[in-house]
Amino acid sequence: MHLSETVNTGFYFLAPWLVLAPVAGLLINAVFGRQLSEKWIGAVASLASGASFVVSVLLAYSVWVGHGLPVSVPFAEWIHIGDLKLDWTFRVDSLSTTMMLVVSGVGTLIHIYAIGYMHEDVRFKHQEGRFARFFIYLNLFIAAMMILVSGDSYLMLFVGWEGVGLCSFLLIGFWFEMDTLARPSWANSDAAKKAFITNRVGDFGFLIAGFLMFWYLGNSFQFDEVFQAAPAVAEAAPWVIVAITLFMLIGVAGKSAQIPLYVWLPDAMAGPTPVSALIHAATMVTAGVYLITRSAPLYTLVPQAQYIVAMVGAGTALFAATIAVGQYDIKKVLAYSTISQLGFMVAAVGMGAFVAGMFHLVTHAFFKALLFLSAGSVILGLERGHHAHEHHGHNDHGKGKKKEGKKIPQGGSALESGHGEHDNHGEVFDPGDMRNMGGLRKTMPVTFWLYMIGTLALAGIFPFAGFWSKDEILLDARLHFTSVYWQLTIAAFFTAFYMGRQVWMVFFGEARSDAAKHAEESPKVMTIPLMALAVLSAVGGALNLPFKGFHQFGHWLEYTLGEVEALPLDLQVAGISTALALLAIFVSWLLYGRSPLKTGQPDPLKKPLGFVFTGMENKWFVDEGYGVLLITPFRRLSQFLADVIDWRFWHDFVHDTVIAGTYNWLSDVLLNRYADQKGIDTFFNSWGSFTQRLSGSVRKIQNGFVRSYALSVLLGVVLILGYLILK
Repeated sequence: MHLSETVNTGFYFLAPWLVLAPVAGLLINAVFGRQLSEKWIGAVASLASGASFVVSVLLAYSVWVGHGLPVSVPFAEWIHIGDLKLDWTFRVDSLSTTMMLVVSGVGTLIHIYAIGYMHEDVRFKHQEGRFARFFIYLNLFIAAMMILVSGDSYLMLFVGWEGVGLCSFLLIGFWFEMDTLARPSWANSDAAKKAFITNRVGDFGFLIAGFLMFWYLGNSFQFDEVFQAAPAVAEAAPWVIVAITLFMLIGVAGKSAQIPLYVWLPDAMAGPTPVSALIHAATMVTAGVYLITRSAPLYTLVPQAQYIVAMVGAGTALFAATIAVGQYDIKKVLAYSTISQLGFMVAAVGMGAFVAGMFHLVTHAFFKALLFLSAGSVILGLERGHHAHEHHGHNDHGKGKKKEGKKIPQGGSALESGHGEHDNHGEVFDPGDMRNMGGLRKTMPVTFWLYMIGTLALAGIFPFAGFWSKDEILLDARLHFTSVYWQLTIAAFFTAFYMGRQVWMVFFGEARSDAAKHAEESPKVMTIPLMALAVLSAVGGALNLPFKGFHQFGHWLEYTLGEVEALPLDLQVAGISTALALLAIFVSWLLYGRSPLKTGQPDPLKKPLGFVFTGMENKWFVDEGYGVLLITPFRRLSQFLADVIDWRFWHDFVHDTVIAGTYNWLSDVLLNRYADQKGIDTFFNSWGSFTQRLSGSVRKIQNGFVRSYALSVLLGVVLILGYLILK
């Protein structure tokens, strides 16, 4: 329904400010960033995101008082070609406002956190001038994400879809030419390119789905028009809807990191930690889940496509969870956890449990943003400890004292994680490697307790938010897709295990490096946003409790998705998942908590699991497989095209031999020798010879004798007179 057609317009007229507010923030920092202090730059960016959140709240209130009536808010004319009239229009309904609140709400907290994080990060890298650029990119991302979730058509959604892809590329490669100490390295740049190219593969699927949609579903991209045309097409040609939904799944696999296009997200940890939290945990990667939920009227028409989506999600959840068990980088563990949890969401919306999938999307945004930002607090804490110890070591050296310790080289890749510093001995210290940590609950107690809340929520422990949203997905799976249920249940077990392993390795035992011994707690500008996220992670499950009268989130989404079945709490499903989670935590304690790792000690799972742990540790060699099957052949093909086809054939043969050789022959033999030398030159040379002979003959007349000249005059006069007489 258009804005002009509704009686109670509420605050719908503010919808354009969802995008205009962050755009205004980025323009201010782009123009005046060099003159503003870091506090002002951060304040401008945070206020811009906060303004978008306020607008989101007012729009959600308008939907609520309007009894869920979807409203289209026209903003500008866009594409008018023939019968196609597609305007830049904002769609305000319960689904879009849910995404608006998550993106802008969590995004604003991350903006505030980033003020403190980037203040230190740019100084560790000696690049203070990039502070403003980072917040410009963050505001640009918020604007693009708001376009994605508020668009009233698939084409407007795709504009935002591509916008967040661009922002992801810019932020992953923010330190594109360096690692932690401005040491030359292209690892971050390669990670950004990997994310960009992988997502373009997914976007190809999205585009094909869009073309099919336009051709077969009413020559339109507008949601309501597409959904109205779909049932008739599903009856006449069901393959069209199947093709549209499955090609759309390719786009989802790229953006939401599902098999087989998930490989970009772990490498995306090369970006600053606020990027990992904002883009690769809480918002951008959930765009695929939102796309399927928005397209629910299409997916419900083709159960076979729903089954494929559910199986892809469940397979991804389990596969990624096993990889997380063998990782050592604190952010890589959370990255594979994100892939796994996205698998839960995709499986849910694939099964038709759209409320459960969206509920987990919301709670996951809370606790995964909390975990990523807490991981950033840990990394900076070790950075502070490392620099403080190095400074202390220099002072001791100046006083003739022996340095306290020496950094132990670790097996983790500093370049791969985006971290890594040389100590005074030239050895690499990686502040993101959990084997360099230990005992941080004593030196960073605030971060420890906040991390524990996020861990318990992710592990699905009662009564934290993850318990309620995860169990709702498991219950739907048990009722409709048994194979999906067991895959997700096993994935939930691994989730609790690898999070327990991470907590024991990071916060318990003794410090395994000098940096961990001297780690310092983060400032309040970083910990206060973490506290807000911790509260949401603890009580966020209250949005959709499985009790009569408390299924509020489900009722809210009914305005957009239609009537939704409210599933009661199943004590068997909840009991099994909780028991498995507690068992996983207990097993992690037996391996990592009872006897904490010592410096240089191999992982306790390495020996008993053997090649299985080697597979987990090496990500099941998927990247190597892509290298053998795709990257290496592509590089060889590109080298063949560059060397043989482009250089030897096109340059040497076509250009040098055929074109240049023919030109040289024509110009030298035909034109130069025959046309020019024997033709033009001979012609003009003969005229020159004739002129020369004539002048030689005439020169004889010019002999210098007066009598000869007088005779010539006399003869001339005689000739003239004779001519006149005869005439």
